[in-house]
Amino acid sequence: MNIFIPLLAGLLIGYLLRKKGRRVKVDLPMSAALLFLIFFMGVEAGKVRINAFWLLVSSIVFAALTIAGSVGIALLMGGRR
Repeated sequence: MNIFIPLLAGLLIGYLLRKKGRRVKVDLPMSAALLFLIFFMGVEAGKVRINAFWLLVSSIVFAALTIAGSVGIALLMGGRR
């Protein structure tokens, strides 16, 4: 599915509305759309069979390596003086 056409159309409409001086509040519709997106992503994820223990262990390892890498880079870039 091509997502660039609606994205570019939204940018164009937003630009035209800004040029006319109209402010459109899209906070509520955007929040609702995001909640529906998250819900349907959960439904799709629920259809997939997984090994939960392997997923838990790999997630913990990934999180630990990510934290260690971030701290390492911060120290290399001049942390703690």
